[in-house]
Amino acid sequence: MGVELACKWEKVGRSGAPAYVRRSTHIKEFVERMFLGQYQHSLDDKGRLTIPAAFRDALGEGAFVSQGFDRNLMAMTGAYFQQVYDRINAMSITDPSARLLRRLILSSAYQVEVDKAGRILLPQNLRQFLALNGEAMVVGQGEYFEIWTPGEWNRQMQTLQDAEANTQRFSTLDLSTGKA
Repeated sequence: MGVELACKWEKVGRSGAPAYVRRSTHIKEFVERMFLGQYQHSLDDKGRLTIPAAFRDALGEGAFVSQGFDRNLMAMTGAYFQQVYDRINAMSITDPSARLLRRLILSSAYQVEVDKAGRILLPQNLRQFLALNGEAMVVGQGEYFEIWTPGEWNRQMQTLQDAEANTQRFSTLDLSTGKA
């Protein structure tokens, strides 16, 4: 009886909930902190972009916005920006590619705050870099989100909707979970 009872308590775990409940709660909390989906939002005359309601909680008080690797902007939480900074800072300054990456990300990075209306003010030079006015696409990327002009995002989507090219382009990437 004692062994059977111990096994049952092991299944319940420390939280008092069965393991599958703890796992699903953890997954739910993890996903709630992710930036997922795509949204079209307006940019006002002052350069303020409305952030999707689904993204606001994850941003908290603010974000860091920087030029992206494509014709876009990257918006990151403070914690994620710190991780990116730490990785860049660990690279050798004698490596020309590392210096270029440092310049790309850090020289165009700005800390922005989310106002009471759920907007962030995009710096003018970043808006000019994108030729952004009127409308913007806000596109979740998991740990961060991207900001695109609708035209550039449509071009990206056309590229991504080519199934044959995707087979070639993504064939070397491993998305397996390691589970059978």
